[in-house]
Amino acid sequence: MSDSRETGRHAFVVGYPIKHSRSPIIHGYWLKQFGIDGSYRAIEVSEADLPTFIANLRDGTAGYRGGNVTIPHKEQAVRLADKPDALSEELGAANTLWVENGLVYSTNTDGLGFLANLDERRPGWDRCDKAVVLGAGGASRAVIQALRDRSFSEIHVVNRTVERAQELADRFGRKVFAHPMEGLAEVLTGAGLFVNTTSLGMHGSPVPEFPLQRLAPDATVTDLVYIPLVTPFLRQAEKHGFATVDGLGMLLHQAVPGFEKWFGRRPEVTAELRQLVIADMEKQA
Repeated sequence: MSDSRETGRHAFVVGYPIKHSRSPIIHGYWLKQFGIDGSYRAIEVSEADLPTFIANLRDGTAGYRGGNVTIPHKEQAVRLADKPDALSEELGAANTLWVENGLVYSTNTDGLGFLANLDERRPGWDRCDKAVVLGAGGASRAVIQALRDRSFSEIHVVNRTVERAQELADRFGRKVFAHPMEGLAEVLTGAGLFVNTTSLGMHGSPVPEFPLQRLAPDATVTDLVYIPLVTPFLRQAEKHGFATVDGLGMLLHQAVPGFEKWFGRRPEVTAELRQLVIADMEKQA
């Protein structure tokens, strides 16, 4: 009987630090599911060493077909890629790399992961025109780009430093508006989606009370933070009776395109995989 297992396929995630990455759990699950004789490894690489790492990826000496890039390397990765796609170029950040014909290609799947998570957990969430995004850091870029491309007509970015929010409005076009924190109550009025892209509430740290009662009655509230799974931000929304979506699904769904690119099979995000990652989070808590 012939062995259909595929060999010699290896991918990675690089970051600094990297030891708490759950990506090896996700990709390891899919490798086992498909019976692919490959690997997915977490590699700690400093910012100073990233150009050498990418050069070794390009010429084949690293032995990888590609991999993921996480904090703090996403911006540098898109600059080091030979062929960044339109998504990663506009964002100025890449989270997925692969090699073809001696060239390093890049994309960014964070926005895809964000949308797929909402589509799965809250079908119909996008039947509204107005979204509010809290925060103007690196994580907010992919969210704003994804919402704009999903045809939201108003995307309001609220940030402590309004100048940073304005930079994103300038980057992503006329549908995006910048506001200081003092304007939050006003822009929340009638909004159908509220997204936290800041680190507020991470590890259960306290968050201020937000005027969530101003949202549209059928609004969806989501948080990119997923540790804890139900963040203080989401608990507030639940108290007001709003539908909520946790941030774990974004991590799971953003991994799908990369796996398909490196290993040639398109995986699915399943309840079993989600529980596997949750179990690891609880073990580390």
